[in-house]
Amino acid sequence: MPIDFTLSPEVEDVRRRVRAFMDEEVRPAEEKLRQGEADRNGYVAAIGGLRKRAHELGLWNPHLPIEWDGMGLGPVAMAFVSAEAGRTGMGPHILNAQAPDEGNMHTLLHHADDAQKEKYLRPLAEGRSRSCFAMTEPEVAGSDPTGIQTTAVKDGDDWVINGHKWFISGAKGARFAILIARTDPEADPPQARNSAFLVDLPAAGWELVRDIDTMAGQGNHCEIRITDLRVPAANMLGARGHGHLLGQARLGPARLAHCMRWIGQAEIALEMLVDRALKREAHGSLLADKQAIQWMMADSAMELYTGKLMVLHAAYRIEQGLPFRQEVSFAKHHVANMLWRIVDRAIQVHGALGYSTDTPLERMMRNARSARLVDGADEVHQQTIARNVIAAYREHGSTRTATGDLL
Repeated sequence: MPIDFTLSPEVEDVRRRVRAFMDEEVRPAEEKLRQGEADRNGYVAAIGGLRKRAHELGLWNPHLPIEWDGMGLGPVAMAFVSAEAGRTGMGPHILNAQAPDEGNMHTLLHHADDAQKEKYLRPLAEGRSRSCFAMTEPEVAGSDPTGIQTTAVKDGDDWVINGHKWFISGAKGARFAILIARTDPEADPPQARNSAFLVDLPAAGWELVRDIDTMAGQGNHCEIRITDLRVPAANMLGARGHGHLLGQARLGPARLAHCMRWIGQAEIALEMLVDRALKREAHGSLLADKQAIQWMMADSAMELYTGKLMVLHAAYRIEQGLPFRQEVSFAKHHVANMLWRIVDRAIQVHGALGYSTDTPLERMMRNARSARLVDGADEVHQQTIARNVIAAYREHGSTRTATGDLL
């Protein structure tokens, strides 16, 4: 099989157009907003204007098929688009390809019936609504959905749902939620115990307790209390007992989408590191001439390069319909840690300036810490990787299929 790392002219054109849009319009607007040059009304107007501009430039919904007002890009092309958009803080949102809506759009596209698509996917695709994905609970490990305690009990033509969710990203302001609840507590295997529901918001029985404060501030990661919430049976998403499968199908590509955006952030951090080192002198020479700083650059460049290859290979496997869970775990673990290290080095080279709020690095650092937790903690991915390595060796006497199935 030939290996060609050259982008097709079509994908390269999209990548260049996204970068130009981010550099020329999104980043300048973002900087003005970061400096407090607009009140809330001004902020909303600026975002709305940029989203309209993305539509005018043909950069709207890069992840959706053309019939859903999208660009029809596959996972590999999206890797480049997301990395370019990720070089700004709000770039993915401007393109209507932000979490959690992007993952929810994919979920609806592949699992919703026609009526559900029109009611829930259409407004998302048109940028008229937002959504959330309600699975994680404070009482059980978020990395083990089989332990979900939120229950859904059938009552006539409705399901009555009770439970407790938290860190539900995008819940504040969402028009609907994809909610995972336990419908079949005795099902064997445990993965068949949960089902997915579409919940119209606001709703009686759905209480938004708080927007949880984090080290990065409030980011619309909410705690939800669910009490006798009634959901029509027609709002079950997918088949009964398929909530776990639906969640895993959603989270695999979503993990990779996070990695794509993080690569853009890491690239910005490395560029800031190099720029600072080329302009700052200490003890008679530029920082860029110091061996210790050069090692930071070299380590960062190698880690970023490795992360890009991991993401592209995982995206390729998704696009080709090949098994991809192992490769996505590789990428998720590596890119999350790579992002932290490169931002940390950039702060170190900037010295006190990097620790201040005068650059975006401190914000990038606070956000980067969550990367090792969201969509599966590091240790969960390491366990998954190790299990696959052991299984491959037992079956084949080789670890090749668990190490990318390459060479």
